[in-house]
Order: sequence, then C-alpha cells, then structure tokens
Amino acid sequence: MSPLKKLAFIAVVSLSTSLQPAVAAKNAPGDVAAIREIVEAFRTSIINKDKATFVGLFFSDKPEHVTWQMVDDDTRVARIKEFAPEASRVVRWPENNYLAMIDGTTAAESEAIEEVFRDVTIDTDGLVASVNFDYSVLRSGKEAHWGREMWHLVHTEDGWKIISVIWSQRDPVSNQ
Repeated sequence: MSPLKKLAFIAVVSLSTSLQPAVAAKNAPGDVAAIREIVEAFRTSIINKDKATFVGLFFSDKPEHVTWQMVDDDTRVARIKEFAPEASRVVRWPENNYLAMIDGTTAAESEAIEEVFRDVTIDTDGLVASVNFDYSVLRSGKEAHWGREMWHLVHTEDGWKIISVIWSQRDPVSNQ
C-alpha cells in the first residue's frame, strides 16, 4: 500500500470512529452499587422511622414533583367497593404521597412497619435508572399487602434520587 493510500485509510478509520455516537456505560458497577444503597436506605428508613433519610432519597421535597401511584387488584377493589362504591383500580390521590407515607410511618402511635424487597432488578445508563422488585409490607410482622413496585431515578449533582414510584397492591386474601 502506498504511503498516500495508507494515510487516507488511517484518516478514514479515525474519522469514522470519532463520528460514532458515545455509548453510555450500561449498568456500571458503581452506579448499580449506589442505587442498591438507595434501595437499602429506603427500606431501613421505614423500619427506623427515619423521616430525614427517607425524604432525602427523593428528587424534590415537594410531593407534587414526585410520582407516587398505586394500582389495586380486582379482589382489593371489590372489597373496598363494599363500603366505597365509587372505588376503582387506579385513583389519583394527591394526598397519598411519599411525605404522607413517611409521616404515617413515623407517627408516635404507628405500629412497626417493614417493606420487604425480593428479586430487585436495576437498569441504568448512568443518568437515569429503573428499579423494580416484588415487595411485601409487614405491619407488626404480619403481611398487610404485597405486589410489584417500580421506581425511576435520576442522577443529580447530589447523587441518585427517586423521581417516581408506582406499585401494584394486593391484599393477602387475593393470593388465595
């Protein structure tokens, strides 16, 4: 190959690789570890009734900036309809948000609450992430409800923060 052709070949190869889009680090171990710490802090802050830690996990201290939405299964909806005929599977309930949840959990008269996570899956590109898992909520050691929970997180200047939480909610009776 002549020196001119060799130079042209090197130039084309160099130019073509520099025009390739940047590839995000998929599930980089550092990001996955940091997100696992968020999951554990969420879990332990409920057990320890630690409102400051819990609230610090979220993108905003304004609940309206964080999606917090449950979906009830048919058995649960049917049971609720016995005393609230207007009940439906999905209800937008602004008063039900992460601040209300932790306030209820940390209230002096509240019973012991634990959320158990199983089969946690994390997917991230280093800027956004999703976390999903099966869960059970235990009240005084007894299962109150269970389902599937999914979070979205954003990587802010202050680290990973939860920006949305959605979950299905099933009563133990609907597992029979």
